[in-house]
Amino acid sequence: MKHHARALAALATTLLPGLAAATDGYFAHGYGMKSLGMGGAGIARTDDAFGGANNPAQFAFVPDQLDLGLTLFKPTRSATRSGAALPGLNGTADGGSSVFELPEAGYVHRVDHDWALGVTVYGNGGMNTDYGLAGGVNCSTQSPPPSPAPPSNLLCGSTGLGIDMAQLIVAPTVGWKVDERQSLGVSLLVVEQRFKATGLQMLANFQLPTPAGTIAYSSDPSAVTDKGYSYSSGVGARLGYLGRLAPDLTLGLSYSPKVSMGKLSKYRGLFAQQGGFDIPVNYGLGLQYRASERLTVALDVTRILYAGIASVGNPGSNAGQLGSDNGPGFGWRDVTAVKLGVEGEVMPGTVLRAGINHGTNPITPRDVTFNILAPGVVQEHFTLGGTHALGNGSSIGFAFAFMPGKSVSGPSALNGLFQATGAPAGTGGNETIRLSEKQLGVSWETRL
Repeated sequence: MKHHARALAALATTLLPGLAAATDGYFAHGYGMKSLGMGGAGIARTDDAFGGANNPAQFAFVPDQLDLGLTLFKPTRSATRSGAALPGLNGTADGGSSVFELPEAGYVHRVDHDWALGVTVYGNGGMNTDYGLAGGVNCSTQSPPPSPAPPSNLLCGSTGLGIDMAQLIVAPTVGWKVDERQSLGVSLLVVEQRFKATGLQMLANFQLPTPAGTIAYSSDPSAVTDKGYSYSSGVGARLGYLGRLAPDLTLGLSYSPKVSMGKLSKYRGLFAQQGGFDIPVNYGLGLQYRASERLTVALDVTRILYAGIASVGNPGSNAGQLGSDNGPGFGWRDVTAVKLGVEGEVMPGTVLRAGINHGTNPITPRDVTFNILAPGVVQEHFTLGGTHALGNGSSIGFAFAFMPGKSVSGPSALNGLFQATGAPAGTGGNETIRLSEKQLGVSWETRL
């Protein structure tokens, strides 16, 4: 099993380039094209091969099949600083509008009436920002500032500002039909993630005054920024239950404990716990009701416990050094997402879907500065989708999602950092981060 896990992790590494997402926090809002078209609801469905991401128990009721999908994902992000006591710190930067490819695949093979094996491959989520240098920002605390001012980004670094983080999971899965109404399932989650950061020179070089002298803001200033990609791997699990409470009503339960990942060692001076970036506990409950022969309604409620991961959940105001066990983080709260979807057969072989997803905003005004790098603030997701049968057991599908712009504003962390060195109160002013997203995917499914 260990050798198989390594081989699957190597496969994940080859798929990582191009992956980026940010919807329910940094997790994708759904997995599998059918669920994506229904607001992400998928814990209780039994007609695709994405149980490794949604609910491994569903494999017990899925016929032999292969699902392949590709989604194009376009985030639009920006950050602004205004009202700074040092006007040179004010500025606006756009986080780029790149299009990212999100591949996914699922395969189910029935061993016999009661047992099924398979695998799901999916992007768990991610985050990408690419702000470049904010025109006109002058981060000098001298008065008057030097002229000409050296170019700076919004976080006072000397190169383009941004991060790229992606997680990809290969999930071998087994489903067991307990009886004709209930099933259990388990997935092994083989995870590969990558991360890089640029433009954080100020965080690496900043010195905090103490009664005994100055101390570096980072526990390892050589491992904060511009180190290229750092990779780490981990192995976890997902457990699932599926039960048909009535002929037309199905209940699904899914639970994944925290996945302990290896350290992102090139950024041990940035992330808490010396480069730690584990995958948080996440779980959900789903209901699916077949209202008629042609109409089905699904409802999922999921929880992602971001606050339990130090590098993600620690407040940016923590007094420890960057990279230490209690070091500053992104300050994310736990997220609850409610996903409601409907699908209906509009003509023989053609099904249309629609859905809505509302999630908690993980970012509060207290931590807006750190989240210039990771503005995962969208909350509403409006989705459409459909499937059309091609014959011979094959079908094509699509899903579209629109996440309207959301912003969060708060006082800049530069207020405290620069004021500690003698700069005037309100030095950093206030900051606003904003994110909106669009997503379009296509899929092909065939019964085997």
